[in-house]
Amino acid sequence: MRILVLNGPNLGRLGSREPDVYGSAGLDEVERVVASIGPDVEVDLRQTDSEAELVHWIHEAVDTATPVVLNPAAFTHYSYALRDACAMVTKAGIPLVEVHITNPHTRETFRHTSTISGVATGVIAGFGIDGYRLAALAILARAA
Repeated sequence: MRILVLNGPNLGRLGSREPDVYGSAGLDEVERVVASIGPDVEVDLRQTDSEAELVHWIHEAVDTATPVVLNPAAFTHYSYALRDACAMVTKAGIPLVEVHITNPHTRETFRHTSTISGVATGVIAGFGIDGYRLAALAILARAA
């Protein structure tokens, strides 16, 4: 099974950006963690700082019926374009799991609201990069 693991703005700096908040692991480690769930999983990990590019990748998931693990990062809180694209995924019956490395509800108030959660299949937050693995496992369970 192929899983798109999509990451939004500033996550390209994961490992060096605020390691006290986000940890010291980079996206290469995120990819390894997700791939560790089994040899039958193909991980297609991508990161962009561009809202438009992220929306296009979500459209690709709809067109190819590919499940998505999405860390929308800052787009979580205000991107209705991304929310609408994500709704296309789940309305097509394709799993989309929203992931956050930290627990947004324990952070600044502006981080408490997600435009994505209401259309996501599920949300995993606060477990560090292991949240990506948990999201992929949830997708596999739904496919079984």
